[in-house]
Amino acid sequence: TVCAASTPLSRLSFSASKLRDMDALSKSDPMLVVYTKMDGRLEEIGRTEVILNSLEPLWITKTMINYQFEIVQPLVFRIYDIDTKYHNTPVKMLNLAQQDFLGEAFCNLSEIVTKFNHSLSLNLRNGSGHALQGTMTVHAEETASSRMAVEMTFHCLNLDNKDTFSKSDPFLRVSRLSESAVAIPICKTEVINNNLNPVWRPITLTSQQYSSRDDPLLVECFDFDASGNHELMGALQTTIAQLENLYKSKAGANFYSKKGQKKLKGQLFLDTFQEKVQHTFLDYISSGFELNFMVAVDFTASNGDPRTPQSLHYIDPSGRLNSYQQAILGVSEVLQFYDKDRRFPAWGFGAKMPQGPVSHCFNLNAITNDCEVVGFEGIMSAYSSTLYSVSLSGPTLFGPVINKAAEIASHSAQYGNNRYFVLLIITDGVITDEQETKDSIVRASDLPLSILIVGVGNADFTQMRTLDADLGKRLQSSTGRVATRDIVQFVPMREVQAGGQVTVVQSLLEELPGQFLEYMRTRGIKPQPPQHASAPPAYPPPPQL
Repeated sequence: TVCAASTPLSRLSFSASKLRDMDALSKSDPMLVVYTKMDGRLEEIGRTEVILNSLEPLWITKTMINYQFEIVQPLVFRIYDIDTKYHNTPVKMLNLAQQDFLGEAFCNLSEIVTKFNHSLSLNLRNGSGHALQGTMTVHAEETASSRMAVEMTFHCLNLDNKDTFSKSDPFLRVSRLSESAVAIPICKTEVINNNLNPVWRPITLTSQQYSSRDDPLLVECFDFDASGNHELMGALQTTIAQLENLYKSKAGANFYSKKGQKKLKGQLFLDTFQEKVQHTFLDYISSGFELNFMVAVDFTASNGDPRTPQSLHYIDPSGRLNSYQQAILGVSEVLQFYDKDRRFPAWGFGAKMPQGPVSHCFNLNAITNDCEVVGFEGIMSAYSSTLYSVSLSGPTLFGPVINKAAEIASHSAQYGNNRYFVLLIITDGVITDEQETKDSIVRASDLPLSILIVGVGNADFTQMRTLDADLGKRLQSSTGRVATRDIVQFVPMREVQAGGQVTVVQSLLEELPGQFLEYMRTRGIKPQPPQHASAPPAYPPPPQL
């Protein structure tokens, strides 16, 4: 079952300590302003109230922000001392240039939400970046609606057959209808082969995906086609409230043909409907769960001679990043905050070693010959130095690096369940070991592991799409075993860059929180309970009688 991860809404609250005193006869009257940074520009997203006469303000006004796992979300906080003559002016109307600047602080939203108690303290700085007296603390809290969800089990009867020589292979897709009636897909079931009366595994929709119980949803049934041109078998418009009534009545709802012109004989039924509160991705992350990043780089000869500008591996003296560097930097920038020690295993494959044969899994870090490097700077450095110490060769094999990553994930899972691994493979070509790769992925689908594949250059990547189960069919091994879950996300860099709406990194990472949650929930792994320090009582105990 594939469901789009919802975007949790975070509520930010603020306090500060030991602020500078800018007033002669009293203490400062501080107000805090919150900005996000987009493409180098600051965009204001909230202001607190003004606290009178305080160098230790605890503001009541909160700022709401959508947490998006797949992008870096820089935040800037600025504190001002509001002049007495403006105390009756609404805070939104205040001209900040007329107020005294008390300092600013910076962080990324992911740095806050990954903390055990969702709180981060920051030192204040002046406009030039020099340290100032005082600190501020920002606390993030998910809104309660982030945890509400509905689990439903669907089955159908009497679907119209769309195939000539066999029966159709149906799957359901659920979409939210926007105000302009555009269908935004939020969830789909697995494909049931050769069956006109299918029963699917349960699907779960969060309240953020369906918005409210009375907002319109579109349920469509398709006959799966490997080309991606799935044929519509029927559709109906409904709501969560109507689906609940359908479950209670035990009746079926008729599908309609395209645009609802004709009622069809095929019907949709609900076998289960259960509202529940479930743990979110941030519940796990803030309670100590980690995403451990790993990267594997393609050094096959089809990339071209790294010393020539035509090569996909060419390192431009002007500092312009090649496709490999863009993918490494983009993904590691997002994931580094979820990996506490920032030590990342980094491998290469498809190159002939200086004194040896072709290797399909070698450590990028040739200096220490340790598979780990420190930070994304370590990956970038090891990548560029390796380029000139090996000979690009071939063929392109994924199996060895996937098996290596799976070995690390398997070993870790034996000693605890709070680490989840993410392997990024960057490649320019078609793999030679397609069946071995599928076998490796199917075996790894039982492990705390996701695989991100970026295709660079202009090769035909049709074969890669079969590794990504987004089309609806799960991978099958040479022995007939089916993957327990979809763990691969493939993105061709040229297509995403041509589309321009989202970045390659966003496309790569959008399914990762969902894959993480599916692994944890199916194994009954729960977040660790918060560990509160024993604080002194707020009030003295009542006197003993």
